[in-house]
Amino acid sequence: MAFRVLVGVKRVIDYAVKVRVKPDKSGVVTDGVKHSMNPFCEIALEEAVRLKEKSLASEVIAVSCGPQQCQEVIRTALAIGADRGIHVEVPANDELGPLQVSKVFAALVKKEDVGLVLLGKQAIDDDCNQTGQMIAGLLDWSQGTFVSEMTVEGETLKVVREVDGGLETVRLKLPSVITADLRLNEPRYATLPNIMKAKKKRLDVLKIKDLGVELSPRFQVLSIDEPPQREAGVTVESTADLVKKLKEIGKI
Repeated sequence: MAFRVLVGVKRVIDYAVKVRVKPDKSGVVTDGVKHSMNPFCEIALEEAVRLKEKSLASEVIAVSCGPQQCQEVIRTALAIGADRGIHVEVPANDELGPLQVSKVFAALVKKEDVGLVLLGKQAIDDDCNQTGQMIAGLLDWSQGTFVSEMTVEGETLKVVREVDGGLETVRLKLPSVITADLRLNEPRYATLPNIMKAKKKRLDVLKIKDLGVELSPRFQVLSIDEPPQREAGVTVESTADLVKKLKEIGKI
């Protein structure tokens, strides 16, 4: 039986951009900086579209939370193959943590009668790796994290997870929450005809209050600092020279 799939598509600073910390250390510079869809979200979206192409998913809904500019990544998702989009509008000066986003998705799952949630395993801006797990907890659903292979088998999912010791294969009962790892698939590019078609696809805009989600932050960022500059390396001629050098700098 086909089910609806909810896919998270986060707008982040493009992976090719060198991130700069603000002078007051309150965050990173975002004004005038190129943004794009989080790479792991692209992988999750591709998997959802493939499920639709196999008639395993009845509808793919792309969701993004944030300011008005988030509609750009939703339109990209629609061009790649999502059926419709939902923009949960949040003012640019309001910080959304994993818990708040998880509550938004849990509310949308109930509102849209969703059977599967697909997310990237983490976003490249904060690297929290928490949202998928929190959604599963709020919904009391099964979850598969760090997934590199996924197969739908009736009312269950067979997934391969990338864990520290290698690969772990588990079977999950639907409905479920899946977070995509790097090797799950190779995302497709949006073609020009599909980009044009995406402009006609439905994109709903909701307010946080429409979903009854509380935005009060649970933690506060005190300071963001640049990583320390790395010292230049040196070359040695032999193992003996290496040991001598390590002794000199106090490493052994």
